[in-house]
Order: sequence, then C-alpha cells, then structure tokens
Amino acid sequence: MAQADKVLVLGALAGVGIGLAVAFYQGFRSRRRGSGPWDYLNPANAQAAGVMMANGPGLPGGQAEVLQRLEALLQCVSELKDEMKSLKNALPTLQEHVREELRGRDEARRASPLHRTTPTRRKRAAGAIAAARAGARSSEEAESEGGYMTALTDSEEEEQSDAEEEDEDEEQQPANKLCVLLERIDRLHQGSDSDKRECLDLLLEQRAEFGQNSTFLWRLIRAYCDVHDISATLEEKKTTAETGKKVGEEVVGLDPACAESHQWYAIMCGIMADYETVQNKIKNGYIFKDHLDKAIELKPQDPMSYYLLGRWCYAVAQLSWIERKVAATLFGEPPSATVQDALSHFLKVEEIQPGYSKNNYVFLAKCYKDLGRREKARKMCEAASSMNTVTKEDEEAQKELELLCPALGV
Repeated sequence: MAQADKVLVLGALAGVGIGLAVAFYQGFRSRRRGSGPWDYLNPANAQAAGVMMANGPGLPGGQAEVLQRLEALLQCVSELKDEMKSLKNALPTLQEHVREELRGRDEARRASPLHRTTPTRRKRAAGAIAAARAGARSSEEAESEGGYMTALTDSEEEEQSDAEEEDEDEEQQPANKLCVLLERIDRLHQGSDSDKRECLDLLLEQRAEFGQNSTFLWRLIRAYCDVHDISATLEEKKTTAETGKKVGEEVVGLDPACAESHQWYAIMCGIMADYETVQNKIKNGYIFKDHLDKAIELKPQDPMSYYLLGRWCYAVAQLSWIERKVAATLFGEPPSATVQDALSHFLKVEEIQPGYSKNNYVFLAKCYKDLGRREKARKMCEAASSMNTVTKEDEEAQKELELLCPALGV
C-alpha cells in the first residue's frame, strides 16, 4: 500500500475511534448527571451507596474504574490526534522526496548506461526519513516508517542488483568493442588498397588499448603484410616488412598458443627473405618452418598453414647446390624437403578445403610436372584456369599458369 493511502486509512480509523470514544464518554457523563446524588442515598440502596463512596464520589466501583480508564484513553487519543496531524504534515514532503529520487534515477539511467547509485542519493533519502521521525513518534508512524524503510531497502537492493549488472556490462563492453573492431578490420583486409592502409592505421590507433590481445596483434602483422604487398617503393616495402617482423616476434612471445600469430609471423619472415643477406635468408627459412609447424600443431585444420608449408618445401627442393652448401656451413645442416613433400601438403589443402585457391592448383601442377605426372599436371592447370582472378596472388598465379600450360600442352 502507498504511504499516502496508509495515512488516509490510519486517519479514518483514528477518527472513528475518537468519535466513538467521545460519544460513549458524553453519554456516560449525561447519565451520571441525570441520576443525581439522592438516588445513591436512597435507604434501599444504602449498602450499595457505601460501596460507591468507597470507590468514587457517588459511583459504583466498576463504573469509576471504567471512567478513569476512559479518561486515560481520551488523553491518549488526543495525543494520537496531535501526532497524526504532525505525521500528515510530514508525509507529503516525504512522498515528494521519493518521487524526486525515482525521477532522478530514471533520468540518470537514460543519460548514461554506466550510472551508479551515489552516496548523495542515499543521504537525501536518509534525510527524508529523519524528517518523518522528527514529525511523529506514534506506533502508526513507526509502522508507516517501517513500510517506507522496507520500500527503501527493496530500492537499494534493486540498485545494488543494477550496479552488479552495470559492472558486468562494463566488463563486457571492452570485449564487445573489440569484436566490432575486429569485424571492421577483417572487412578492410578484404577491401581495396586504400582499405588495407586504413586497416593498418586503425590497428595502430587502437594498439594502446588492445595491444595485449593476441587476436588483435596477429591482425596487425597481417596488415603489415598487406601494406607491404601494395607499397610502391622498395624502401617502403622493406621498412614495412621489418616493422611487421618485430611485431610478429612480440606477438608469438605474448601468446605462444595462438596459431594465427605463428602463421603470420612465419609469413613475415618469408617476406623478409627478399631483403636479407644469404645468411639471414637461410636463417629466416628455418624460422619460417618452425613457426608453421607450430601453427599446424595448434590448428591442424587450417588450409593456409599447409599451403605455406607446401610452398616452403617446394622452394627448398629447388635450392641450388651452392645454397645448400652455404646453409650447411652456417647452420650445420641444410634444410631438407622434396617435391613429394610439397605435393603432400598441397593435396592436404585440397582435402581440407577443395578449391582453396588458384595458386594451390598451380603448385599442384608444378609438383606433378616435376614428378613426371603430366596428365595430373594438366588437370590441375585446367582447374586453375577455371577459377576467377580476384586477388593479386591470383594475378601472379595466372602469370605462372600462362607459362606452365604451353609446357604441358594445355
């Protein structure tokens, strides 16, 4: 029941009680005046008169006691009436305080989803309760105040629950922001050259906030790879590759269990081979292989890792005698791989994701040609020719295909 309704009910009950008590008391006094003192001095009632005189001035003992209690009751009712008046004067102000609090809470929630209950609000509510206590101290006031305190307690519990939900929202907010950011980054990665540059700029802007998140950082390495591919000058390409490799070293150290970090770091090491000395080129080759093996271990159904490993095996299989001797001199043991190893990895790509890429078909054709399986090589060339040329890698694959097809009679 609302506080105002309680006041009305209590007032009505008090009014009825006062009216009945006054009516009873006045009737009793009139009967007392109408009977007169001589009635009690009647000889027939001499014995009763002695009893009446003993208990009160001309009244029977029971009636005198009732009269005394009734007078006490009227005194209490009069005090209660004064207290109820004070309570009525105090409660409208209290009700306005409650309305202001509820209104302020709604406005604050609409203004900010991260709003919290502040000590000021509770101080204002406590002040309103103190005003009600100062105005009235009756049992009815205590009941009314108790009802308000219960309502206030419920309100505080709701506010505490809201605060807990807001804490959860605060915890979820960075995660939601990161998800939105990553979706945008992935779209830009698939876009035009300007989109790829925007992607790298966006990642660098957000690095201060998400620079400890591996899913963010491996995309940063990927963005450096993209910008390297679209850079116009050799100096820009080299600078981008060097920076991307440093980021890759940081990422694989931050989260060694992230397959994509190992994968893109390996790619960046492969890119750096174009700008390194023979010694560093061979060193990067070993690093490339190690991180691809780790990526496959962590994510064995990723076709991209098998495609890259196939490319590495095919490149190693094509090393000259001099390059092998240099590798053996510098590192003790030269890298070892065969065309058959490369073929098995390219076939694994096709097994995991048929039609993975135009370039995968081109390298399958190369492997079959080197192994003397020309019919298989022709089929791979036909499969590659049937695929559209979309990316720059597809354009490179098409150039390779144009040289390969005449050699195979396609």
